[in-house]
Amino acid sequence: MQTWDPDRYLQFSDARARPYLDLIAQIPTSPSTIIDLGCGPGHLTRHLRALWPEAQVLGIDSSPTMIDQAIRENTDALANYDIADAAEWTPDMPVDLIVSNAMFQWVPDQFSVIDRLLGHLNEGGVFALQVPDNSDSATHRSLAELAEDPRFADRLHDVRRISSLGAAEYLAFFTERGFSTNAWSTTYMHVLHGDDPVYDWISGTAARPYLLALEDSDRETFVDELKERLRQAYPAKSWGTVLPFRRTFAVAAPSS
Repeated sequence: MQTWDPDRYLQFSDARARPYLDLIAQIPTSPSTIIDLGCGPGHLTRHLRALWPEAQVLGIDSSPTMIDQAIRENTDALANYDIADAAEWTPDMPVDLIVSNAMFQWVPDQFSVIDRLLGHLNEGGVFALQVPDNSDSATHRSLAELAEDPRFADRLHDVRRISSLGAAEYLAFFTERGFSTNAWSTTYMHVLHGDDPVYDWISGTAARPYLLALEDSDRETFVDELKERLRQAYPAKSWGTVLPFRRTFAVAAPSS
């Protein structure tokens, strides 16, 4: 089971929230029951509550540390959280909305999982997702190249690379199953501040499986060299460091 650090993940919480807000703004229904798959520490639940204050919300995440923080800080009478692996989990009853933010890139054979979950929507239910679509970026290239270095390869060869699917693939998948599908991609131009901000950004997400697989001494060397690569790929300017980040979205609603 992957171990995640809520504090590290929330370091850029405002910037990470933007795609979530863009996603849920396109949901064309008023759901009464909502599943938030990959809910993390639950900090985005308040946006669901603001849009649909009467809806019952269940947040699901595979990380006990994330769920612990969600329960401590974001539970209310209509929002609850549970630990489960989305690749195997199913709702206890049909629901009106399944929403997932930046999770399905971690799920092997994600279309099989999504196909199964579609069967647990109520009539008129909606499935909405957002995933990073930047596996060709310098952040991922740097991680992959370092992982192949002989100094680290024996520990990192089993680390799963993040998959990348574009809007066209999601459009075809949902449309072929009878949904009216709104699919698109957006590149966010994040302006980051501080020393090694791009490393700080990915250390809580894409880089974390690599860092956890290394012992302390090797991890320190890996981090130093990763930071240097990222400084060269994303040079700092006087007003900040620009991190372009492409994300893909899909909202699958019933055909009218």
